Amino acid sequence: QVQLVESGGGSVQTGGSLKLSCTASTYTGPYCMGWFRQSPGKEREGVALIVSDGSTSYADSVKGRFTISKDNNKNTLFLQMDSLKPEDTAMYYCAAAIKCHLDYGLITSFQELKTGWWGQGTQVTVSS
Repeated sequence: QVQLVESGGGSVQTGGSLKLSCTASTYTGPYCMGWFRQSPGKEREGVALIVSDGSTSYADSVKGRFTISKDNNKNTLFLQMDSLKPEDTAMYYCAAAIKCHLDYGLITSFQELKTGWWGQGTQVTVSS
C-alpha cells in the first residue's frame, strides 16, 4: 500500500506558475508516477507521468508548459506548471503504480497508472 499526499495547489492568474508536490509513504524509485486532473462535469484526464528510468510523457494540452520530475531521495513527485491558462483549472491528483509501459503509448500508460494508488487531490484555479 502506497499513501500519497499532494500539496502546492492554489489560485493564480493566467500566465502564472504553480509547483505541485506529492509525497509518498515509500521509496518512489521503482514506481511509475504521474498526475491527473479533473474539473467539474469532466472525466479525469492524464496530465503527465514519469517511469522508473526517468522517462517522461505529457498530454498534448500541457506539453511545453508543464514539467514532471521526481526526487527519489525525498519520495516526492513534482509538477511544475508554467504559463497557466483558465482551462488548467481542476483538482489535480497524484498517482503511483507498479509499472507503466511507455512503449505501449501514453493512453495505455495512463490506464496502467489509474490501477494504482491515489492521493486526495489539490485544487488549482487559474483566473483570467
